[in-house]
Amino acid sequence: MFDPGLIDALRSGDRRALARAITLAESGEALPPLDAPQRRIVGVTGPPGAGKSSLVNALIGVYRRRGETVAVLAVDPSSPKTGGAILGDRIRMQDHTGDPGVYIRSMANRGHMGGLAPAAADALRLMAAAGFDRLIVETVGVGQTEVEVMEVADTVVLVLTPAWGDEIQADKAGILEVADLVVVNKADRPGAGEVRRALASAAEDHGFRVLLTSTVTGEGIEELADLL
Repeated sequence: MFDPGLIDALRSGDRRALARAITLAESGEALPPLDAPQRRIVGVTGPPGAGKSSLVNALIGVYRRRGETVAVLAVDPSSPKTGGAILGDRIRMQDHTGDPGVYIRSMANRGHMGGLAPAAADALRLMAAAGFDRLIVETVGVGQTEVEVMEVADTVVLVLTPAWGDEIQADKAGILEVADLVVVNKADRPGAGEVRRALASAAEDHGFRVLLTSTVTGEGIEELADLL
């Protein structure tokens, strides 16, 4: 159960207390009243290989240079042997290891088909209570089942690549319908402009904005950070 001292500790910036509290939430413990500050939550979703984690890593860098603290919940596929997160996302965010202004937590989705782990919403509330300025949740890249991210995120960023190329596929999958912003990542590769143009009609229909980004050249990263 949640000890009042644990909540006090995480509010004071104790990262171990925050980690312990999230573990309790994962185990099914009900959260106590937190009186957490309101924070906007950005959900980053999209198909496997779109570069979601690299993009989040770049956003962390922008926000830290601006003096903002960042907490990231990276929902990983569950290990078939242990049920625990495989930690792939954290590996790609190691640029910020040791930075006290950054907290990255991987969470296993445990086979949950909505793209989010069952305890994700509680974990984000705990991160808000810990005082982080920016909250980002990255979901498992499984396409149409990720619409659940809408329930926890204020802004949903859908990450695609130049290799995607056919907006009808995404439209049928329903993932365009959840997006507030569509990012064509890896824009340093051929075909990015074509994908952006292909998305134009869908953008009008669904009311989202399309942005080109590249974590290699830095294109669009600052603009994306400004939009979130």
